Amino acid sequence: MDNREEVREFLTSRRAKITPEQAGLPPGSRRRVTGLRRSEVAALADMSVEYYAKLERGSLAGVSPAVLEAVARALHLDDAERAHLLNLARAADGSDALTRPRRRTTRQWRPHRSLQWTLDAITAGPAFVRNGRMDILAANRLARAFYAEVYASPHNQANLARFTFLDPASRRFYPDWDQAADVAVAILRTEAGRDPHDKDLHDLVGELSTRGDAFRTRWGAHNVRHHKREILRYLGELAAAADETDAEKTAATVLTPADGAACARVSLGDTGAAVLAREAAARLLEPR
Repeated sequence: MDNREEVREFLTSRRAKITPEQAGLPPGSRRRVTGLRRSEVAALADMSVEYYAKLERGSLAGVSPAVLEAVARALHLDDAERAHLLNLARAADGSDALTRPRRRTTRQWRPHRSLQWTLDAITAGPAFVRNGRMDILAANRLARAFYAEVYASPHNQANLARFTFLDPASRRFYPDWDQAADVAVAILRTEAGRDPHDKDLHDLVGELSTRGDAFRTRWGAHNVRHHKREILRYLGELAAAADETDAEKTAATVLTPADGAACARVSLGDTGAAVLAREAAARLLEPR
């Protein structure tokens, strides 16, 4: 992924999201741009228009933390966006052609037995560990049952992003599919900033981008996110909270009943062991 292009598109997209009113500026008239002008961001960040324009063209190499912080404040970046900007700057500092690491394929990750024991010890709900590419790396019995649709097709490769955008079953699994799709792309975009030389991630993004507008549009929005508690609806009326804890390269997720949400039995109109497994997982998530 080209760092300069990533920086340019990210800063441009963030600038377009901020209105003059949000920035404490008069709205003015005859505005030809969505959001703030470059000159307005430069003034808010206390730098010259020429210098900010250079940054927005993608030149972050050697930029000081104080300058990055000033840009983040001017653009009203949240914590996830601020971290993403810092990751892009770190990548720019190492982007010289002689020092840039080659795109590398990630080694196959296998969970340590103690991790699997820990996951298996969680019996109150589905629990799993994934990486930044949204590969499910390890899961307890309930998670394997709950995500039976993900595991059912070898084309998904136990990858939640691939399942969301390429498997028609995801539209039934996620009643609010747009929310699930937004979250998936934001996770991938965050990981791309954190590890821009991950060949497997690059290949996944390329595959999803060529297969449909739904992913391309979201990828172009440059939205990022930190791991947090997310309320999602699954499998009809089942509502669950996905609580994530973030490590350097992985995130552990546990699904629990959403606050005040009633969980219903799952019925997707199909038959077989997968339905029984999903219904069992749904019952175990029902509030007691």
